[in-house]
Amino acid sequence: MHAVITGASQGLGRALVEGLGHAGDRMTGVSRGRPATVRSRVQAQIDWIPADLSEGEAASKTILSALGAACPDVLICNVGIWEPRAFEDDYDFLSDAPDMLRRLVDINITSTLLLCQALLSRLLTHRKSHIILIGSTSGRPHAGRPEVAFGASKHALNGMADALREGFRQRGLAVTCLHPGYLATGDEADASQIPLQDVVSVLRCALSLSEASFVRELVMPALADARF
Repeated sequence: MHAVITGASQGLGRALVEGLGHAGDRMTGVSRGRPATVRSRVQAQIDWIPADLSEGEAASKTILSALGAACPDVLICNVGIWEPRAFEDDYDFLSDAPDMLRRLVDINITSTLLLCQALLSRLLTHRKSHIILIGSTSGRPHAGRPEVAFGASKHALNGMADALREGFRQRGLAVTCLHPGYLATGDEADASQIPLQDVVSVLRCALSLSEASFVRELVMPALADARF
């Protein structure tokens, strides 16, 4: 397996780079900068492509150029920003600046579209290839969250996945949407947070399936999340 993973410098992206695959597999992390220390827990090869996905088309071209002739079979789109006061008690959509809203949409939706388009021809050289879009429980219907732009951008990933799936199903493309809840960013998770390793474990399972099946969508809230 050769996986390209965006948003890989920290949080879930870094956990995926370090935890997915097996010995001999290749994990290519994409982020603006590479962490000072990063290592695979499964003896996979790790390399890095410095690219800023907020730059849209330019970032996709940078990634293609850095890959050279390599044809990855997995693309994990783990990119997303949210409003400055998102998930805070004083969040107020009416106070969000138009420029910020446009930037959020460009990064969360447009950059994902452009990257999928750029890498798709390489993914399709394999009998089975996989695109995994990292969404959020905030993007699910009746999610109970007020963050308008973030929720809308994550909800859009399901439509993106459906169209990609139908357009390239006969060419062996599997598309999975994973919608995790609140993720633990530190070493310890409280009852309302999901350990990053749980998400890694779920995606390891999804990527290990045969050519005959795939996981269409995963909603992964914390057990204590009363919204679900």
